[in-house]
Amino acid sequence: MARFFVDRDLAAGLSLDLPAAAARHVQVLRLQPGAQITLFNGRGGQWGARIERMGRASVEVCVQALEAAVPDVARPVHLALGMPANERMDWLVEKASELGAHGIWPLQTTRSVLRLSGERALKKRAHWLAVARAACEQCGGNRIPEIGEVSELPQWLMRTDHAPLRCVLSLAADAQPLALWLHRVPADAAVQFLSGPEGGLSPAEEDAARQAGYAPVSLGPRVLRAETAALAALTLALQRPPA
Repeated sequence: MARFFVDRDLAAGLSLDLPAAAARHVQVLRLQPGAQITLFNGRGGQWGARIERMGRASVEVCVQALEAAVPDVARPVHLALGMPANERMDWLVEKASELGAHGIWPLQTTRSVLRLSGERALKKRAHWLAVARAACEQCGGNRIPEIGEVSELPQWLMRTDHAPLRCVLSLAADAQPLALWLHRVPADAAVQFLSGPEGGLSPAEEDAARQAGYAPVSLGPRVLRAETAALAALTLALQRPPA
């Protein structure tokens, strides 16, 4: 069944016009009045809805019952990312949203190729939010990850709202295997990963992260691409422990 994001509160019996993008999608799918669709607002839960009327560029629907809840991911996982360049950040946001990331925080680091500021940073953030919404429409996720503002790493490390359990992806000799680190923390506790861009974090940046409470963890001896490393860590963290 077709799913559409609606950025508003939803309740049974509510009549509303779909957003323009969703209305166009309904037209493309050649749905007709009486057809059933699914709506979600990204805050958890989804609702059935029935198409009531269609115009040339508008679609009115009536919201029906809140549907049975789909089990959420095992734990909230936040990704603080040294942004990879080109289209790789888009791809990373899309896949992280599909997997169930709770928050994505784009960072500029010493080795970052992608540099954003001002209006361009605001537009990119809005674009990544749209990518996350589309990914959740497709995969059935009902909670859209928060997309943070583009920040410089030193300022990010000075923030006080980091998850209590946090680690930095590292190739250092003293980094413990991520699977072992996850085994030692509560299965439902929120965790936060910090990872670098192409070329990784500089030694000074990793040292600053450690001083800010980030434990060094490893994904193994292979040097992974920036986007691969972040998604591998996310996947491991979201695995439910055996009953």
